[in-house]
Amino acid sequence: MAAAATPVGRERGWGPMVLALATCLAVAAAPFWPPAAGLAAALVRGLVPVEQLLLLVVPTLAACAAVAWWAGGRLAPALAWLALAAWVLGQPLPAESPGYAAVARGWALALAAAFGLVSFVRPRLSFFVRALSALGVACAVALLWLVLTGHDPGRLAGVMGTELARRSQASLDAWQRHLRTAGVWRTVSERAPELAARATTSAERLGGLPARTAPLVPALLGLESLAALALAWGLHHRLSRVRLGPPLGSLKTFRFNDQLVWGLVAGVTIVILPSLAPLRAVGFNLLLFFGALYALRGLGILRWLASERVALAAVIGVALLLPIVGLELLAGMLSGVALAIGLGDTWGDWRNRRARQVS
Repeated sequence: MAAAATPVGRERGWGPMVLALATCLAVAAAPFWPPAAGLAAALVRGLVPVEQLLLLVVPTLAACAAVAWWAGGRLAPALAWLALAAWVLGQPLPAESPGYAAVARGWALALAAAFGLVSFVRPRLSFFVRALSALGVACAVALLWLVLTGHDPGRLAGVMGTELARRSQASLDAWQRHLRTAGVWRTVSERAPELAARATTSAERLGGLPARTAPLVPALLGLESLAALALAWGLHHRLSRVRLGPPLGSLKTFRFNDQLVWGLVAGVTIVILPSLAPLRAVGFNLLLFFGALYALRGLGILRWLASERVALAAVIGVALLLPIVGLELLAGMLSGVALAIGLGDTWGDWRNRRARQVS
């Protein structure tokens, strides 16, 4: 077997990984959140295309274990992860939305296989380049399968729209039942009617969220897939002694090839040109996907500029502003600032410039 990876000790630092894994499990458990948290559950379930996140993480871990075995690792862990992946993929999924189970399982298999293939062929790639490459391969395979089987790619939006609407409405119904039976809420609404009015308005907006997010499912699924790949990559290198590549970097060092800015340029061009109106949904997906990446890059720069105490104070400040300003306005403001900083770094290259000045 070719030694594409080198046995090393387990990576240290379980704190961020445990937090990421807890977030993954919390999202997967959103259908079982208490009715009092129905609005939050409806938001999460209306934005996350595959809410069974382990469906994306576990098969990718199995692919990593298989590549590690080929690189000289042990066979037993690879077989164990493959068996666990088969069990996870075989678990029943919601049957109320026809086609969703096939879409979710098919994408999970394509993503895991593509990531394993890229890791085997190009073992020296950094994680982000590897993950983007795997995402591109998985998308190409999915499109090819749709073409060869004669399925309409636009049907994906209908399938996912139905599933997102079902999830969101289930959580909103649970919240409405809670309002009718919870005496505490009646007391709060009598003493603070503006709070009750804001909650009602939020519920109405959340009811229309699936219709707005369904056309953006490709971008949302791409971002969710990158997060799942990152979680699987980090877990593998903490559970296995065979390294498949460089470890995940911290948020404050996150950056990528500046040529990705052309993804944003293409999205803007498609959206604003009337002659490209039939492709406008593609443009919005490009804007969301690459815009989110640049916003994350901007957050990394802010984290690089701030000390631990300043970063903690900023998080607390955002949490305190949330009930006052509202989620939509606050998220829009933060996203806009982070996006502007991330885009500016394409030309400013502030972190490397600062390093050169210091040296």
